[in-house]
Amino acid sequence: MSTATHNLSDYTPGEVPSGSGRRFALIISEWNKEITEILAEGAYDTLVSFGVDPGNIFTQWVPGSFELPLGAQFILEHKPVDAVILLGCIIQGETRHFDFICQGVTQGTMEVGLKFSKPVVFGILTTLTLAQAKDRAGGKHGNKGVEAAVTALKMVSLKEKSQKHKK
Repeated sequence: MSTATHNLSDYTPGEVPSGSGRRFALIISEWNKEITEILAEGAYDTLVSFGVDPGNIFTQWVPGSFELPLGAQFILEHKPVDAVILLGCIIQGETRHFDFICQGVTQGTMEVGLKFSKPVVFGILTTLTLAQAKDRAGGKHGNKGVEAAVTALKMVSLKEKSQKHKK
């Protein structure tokens, strides 16, 4: 989460595990595409910078943020990936639609991750204005896509470590 003292793109490189040999999916919302393209670029570049082969990054666009969890489920059912990163941007409007979409996407993201026992990372902006979204998509608060990619790398590593301890 970005705050006055924390930028979404800040991380300690030595604390981020290598992504070498790992496979990731980026599921990206077409809605608010001017924002989601920047989020996707941040996530992609971050994965590559930590050793993920570009050929091991699968990208799929879906119509809107509400479709992101189902897009993740489709990918997890048919593609051998270690983690899925969901990238979207939901901006508050004049109706309660914002609340329903945010709740549905949040719940769906959690359910898909638990169903497949794989990291499904919530890289979705939920802002009051377009200006706030821009601030969090490469603006003064960093890039949520970068944060989501770092989270995915850490969660894949955590899963692998936990499986080693189980044996």
